[in-house]
Amino acid sequence: MSQQQKQPPKYGRHKSSGQAVVYVKGREVYLGKHGSPQSRERYREFVEKWLAQQAEEAPTQAALEAEERLAQTINAPNLREKRRAGRVVTLDELIFAYRRFAHGYYVKNGEVTREAELIDEVTGLLGRRHGKRSVESFGPVDLDEFREWVIDERDWERKSLNKQIGRVVRMYKWAVKKELCSPAAYQQLAVLGGLAKGRTRARESEPVQPVDDATVGKTIPALPEIVADMVRFQRLTGARPGEVCALRPCDLDRTGKVWLYRPDSHKTEHHGRERLVPVGPQAQKVLAAYLDRGQEEHCFSAAETVQRARQRQQALRVKNGYVLAKYAENKPNGTKRLPAKRYVVGSYRMAIRRACKKAGVPVWTPNQLRHTAATEIRRRFGLEAAQVICGHAQADVTQVYAERDLQLALSVAAELG
Repeated sequence: MSQQQKQPPKYGRHKSSGQAVVYVKGREVYLGKHGSPQSRERYREFVEKWLAQQAEEAPTQAALEAEERLAQTINAPNLREKRRAGRVVTLDELIFAYRRFAHGYYVKNGEVTREAELIDEVTGLLGRRHGKRSVESFGPVDLDEFREWVIDERDWERKSLNKQIGRVVRMYKWAVKKELCSPAAYQQLAVLGGLAKGRTRARESEPVQPVDDATVGKTIPALPEIVADMVRFQRLTGARPGEVCALRPCDLDRTGKVWLYRPDSHKTEHHGRERLVPVGPQAQKVLAAYLDRGQEEHCFSAAETVQRARQRQQALRVKNGYVLAKYAENKPNGTKRLPAKRYVVGSYRMAIRRACKKAGVPVWTPNQLRHTAATEIRRRFGLEAAQVICGHAQADVTQVYAERDLQLALSVAAELG
């Protein structure tokens, strides 16, 4: 069992959006406008929920058995028979069955993905608001009212809100396939559509901007050596953060002058697309120190970062005359959380965040670094090159991802007068 965090995550301010935020396992949880009574109340609710989760870190056997008994009753076949018998299927029942499906379907590398967590989040709110309603009676007006309520309750930005409402509609589509509701119920909800920019009370998110190389350069000395090399590799290749974290020697084809990295899994693999990341000479030099390990071991190891830090601490204690045996005896008792064998996107992002604060530079993220690489590739080699390197299926995605180079426009204007 992993060691529990002693204190709840702190109430903080997200600079770019002005939102109150807490950071949980490398991801952000937004609470509303920073300093507002509403955000403070949400933070209080968050802490209460967090403390309850810490108190029950592992589900009890009784809780597991109760959920299993419920699952045997509330599942797609039983709900289908219930509907055929002329009885009402409620939203709470549909939500329970759909969540069970989502946690079995949205799995990658043996772990439930973020998509299932997002489904849990929006369906939890839906159940809280309309759970007792029948599935058939919930229509587009109800969904629109629910969406407006979410704006007030959670203050999600417009694009995220549209995606979350889309997940509710997708749940109804699944229900139609399982004969848990009529096709008309799904079709009516699908008519609602998403919120348009400038036509809603929902706030707009700030576009993700590339991080300038000067800021990255100031951050790198404050990073652990392994994370610093992850940053260098990503900047040179334009790889996704998850692809950087997942890199293994066996995923590299090193037969040519330019190596080819084929990620074992990637963002668009479920669409049947292959992903290739070209690794040029500079990036190869970065990787050279991480290829002398098992072919299926991850190149960038969080455990190795911890080990190096401990070795430096021990060397410093020896240098300063401390007795290591005595220090070991004074270590606090209890089970210690073992460092992960590999970095994941959350821990990679958090390491960069800490280094930014240490270096005194604005906080940036691995996704911004990918924007930086895409912008340079597009400027030097064109849109098609950026599209291929970034692994985008459509050029319009690259248009959004690679910021338009203002300097080019200024140069043209200067020439043409």
